[in-house]
Amino acid sequence: MTPVLDVAGLVKHYPLSAAWFGRARGQVRAVDGVSFAIGEGETLGLVGESGCGKSTVGKAVLKLIEPSAGSIRLNGEDITALKPAAMVAHRRRMQVIFQDPYSSLNPRMTAGNIVAEPLINFGIGNRAEQQERVAALFGRVGLRPDQRDNYPHEFSGGQRQRLGIARALALGPSLIIGDEPVSALDVSVQAQVINLMMDLQEEYRLSYLFIAHDLGVVEHISHRVAVMYLGKIVEVAPRAALFEAPRHPYTEALLAAVPVSHPRQRRRRLVLKGDVPSPINPPSGCRFHTRCPIAVERCRSEEPLLVADTDGHAAACHLREPAR
Repeated sequence: MTPVLDVAGLVKHYPLSAAWFGRARGQVRAVDGVSFAIGEGETLGLVGESGCGKSTVGKAVLKLIEPSAGSIRLNGEDITALKPAAMVAHRRRMQVIFQDPYSSLNPRMTAGNIVAEPLINFGIGNRAEQQERVAALFGRVGLRPDQRDNYPHEFSGGQRQRLGIARALALGPSLIIGDEPVSALDVSVQAQVINLMMDLQEEYRLSYLFIAHDLGVVEHISHRVAVMYLGKIVEVAPRAALFEAPRHPYTEALLAAVPVSHPRQRRRRLVLKGDVPSPINPPSGCRFHTRCPIAVERCRSEEPLLVADTDGHAAACHLREPAR
C-alpha cells in the first residue's frame, strides 16, 4: 500500500553569511538525510532534544521551507519541487497543528471565521454549508457551536488548541503534522487533547507526524517512534519495541531521563557527557560519539547506517546493529 507520506533523504542546510560582502562562510546542517514513511491511520512520533531538527523536518514536509535535497511524496505524488502555486492543490491533504495556541490564531477573527477560513479560501460550499460544517466541527472537537462568535482571548488554552484542531480538520486532510501540539498546555489538558486526536484519527483514518520532546506523550499516541540527534534519525522502531528495548545509546539516555510512574520501577541511569555539538560543524563518523559512553574508534571515523531488522527496528549504532 502506498504510504500517505514518504520522505527520502531529506536535507535542509541554512547558509551562513559573512559580515562582509554577504559571502557564505559555512552551513547550518539542520536536517541531514532523514528518511521515513507514514501509512494511512498511523502516527509516527518524532522526538529529540531542542535543536535536533525535528521541527525543520515538519516545516519542510509542509513546504513552508524548501528542502535542500531529498524527496517528499504525498499519497504517492512527488511534491518536492512544486512551486507555491502548484502546491495549492495539495494543501487540502495536509494540515498542521501548531505548538502555541495563543499565537497561532488571529486575535481579530471570531472563532467561527477562523475555522471557516480554509473553506472560504478553497471555495468549498456556500455560506450556509460552510456555517453548517463549522458548527459540526465545533461539536466534534468539544466546543459549543454557540462559541463561534467568540474571539480567541475568550477561550482557555485547551479550547484554543481544540479550535486549531477544528481548523486543521476543516478541509478533510489525510495527513496532519503536529509540531509540539500539547507542550504549551497543562498536563491534565494535554491528556484531553491527545485523546481527542486519537479519537479523530480512528474516525477519519488520519495520519499524524507528531513532533515532540515529551516521551510520555509520544508513547501514548504513537504507533512508531523515530529519534533524532543532530539532524539525523538514529533509531526508529514500533512504540513497544523502542520503549522496552532501545538499541541506540542516545535513546537509552532519553528514556533514562523520563520519570517513572512507580517507585519500584528502575531504569539504568545513563549520563551523557559534554554538550550537543554544533550543527555547523558536526562530528565525523557517528555524530553521537562525542557524548556516547560506549563509543569505540570505529564510531569516530565511520558513519553507522540506519538499517531495519525484520521487525522494523533500526538503530544507527555500530555496536547495536540489529539482526537481519
